[in-house]
Amino acid sequence: MARVLHNLLLFLIRLALKIRVLGYWSLIYGYCALCTVVALLKLCWNIVLRPTATFQWSIRETPPACLNDTSLGTHCYVRIKESGLRFHYVAAGERGKPLMLFLHGFPEFWFSWRYQLREFKSEFRVVAIDMRGYGESDLPLSPESYRFDYLVTDIKDIVEYLGYNRCCLVGHDWGGTIAWLFAIHYPEMVTKLIVLNCPHPSVFTDYALRHPSQLLKSSHFFFFQLPRFPELMLSINDFKALKALFTSRSTGIGRKGRWLTAEDLEAYLYALSQPGALTGALNYYRNVFSSLPLSHNHVRSPVLLLWGERDAFLEQEMAEACRIYIRNHFRLNIISGASHWLQQDQPDIVNTLIWTFLKEGEGRKSYRN
Repeated sequence: MARVLHNLLLFLIRLALKIRVLGYWSLIYGYCALCTVVALLKLCWNIVLRPTATFQWSIRETPPACLNDTSLGTHCYVRIKESGLRFHYVAAGERGKPLMLFLHGFPEFWFSWRYQLREFKSEFRVVAIDMRGYGESDLPLSPESYRFDYLVTDIKDIVEYLGYNRCCLVGHDWGGTIAWLFAIHYPEMVTKLIVLNCPHPSVFTDYALRHPSQLLKSSHFFFFQLPRFPELMLSINDFKALKALFTSRSTGIGRKGRWLTAEDLEAYLYALSQPGALTGALNYYRNVFSSLPLSHNHVRSPVLLLWGERDAFLEQEMAEACRIYIRNHFRLNIISGASHWLQQDQPDIVNTLIWTFLKEGEGRKSYRN
């Protein structure tokens, strides 16, 4: 009798797990279908309003002058032997000083860290990379090439190529996700972790599934699962959607901080208008659902989490919830009036908070190899 009950219990557990998995993927594909319908309606409306302009966009041939500003650093390249990919990065500060490595988000590139490159080069070897699929780094077109383990290994290889065995790691948005994962899997290589407007991946998964409001704000995750169509929607009307992302009142940079200049916006359009650039950026999303939930969660490095109060894409409640996964000092700063694009929106406040965090505990000397 006991054996029968035991087998029945195992069967029910397996059945519940299968139902949960089925429900998870049904939610994803159902929401994908809904987002597709909405996008198609928007496309049809654009065609009605602007029949000639809708399908016109131009590749920017010449980089704006701000991308060659020598005060930001030197443009460098590295080819990683294991992956065979070439990465572009901008570096400043003396070689041999502690390494501060910056990881950008979507749909950005190294330029999003321009204010921090200038600020921290006095005490650090600062390096802002174009992550795989972005900017002047190689752009694998297969979504499979953007698995979490590949993205994390990229960072490990780059740190070692630069001649370091540890770094102060700074990430925003998708760069924040990779920074969290890198700190989880290579704790000995992260002296301090600084994340901007990106929750711990497990917090995001748990919270989004329980809060429809966050699921709605994350609708782009589902829409971006589609092949080719998201690239088209981001390109029509000469990249109008991308321009709005950075400049609109609801989602853009500078609602209470610094405004994105016309030249800054051109820098983004130059990077994202290149052939294959949007596909590379979107492929980060096309692997996310098969990579979650995580099997390992805990972060053992000291963590600073900076959060823009008016983030249009991520709810603030997730920020405090990150504490449960951190096995070290955790500091959370909510910046009033700041947007999702925190390091560009409020660079002075962000830089001051980072300096304060860096001076805590062991002090700056702890960053040296």
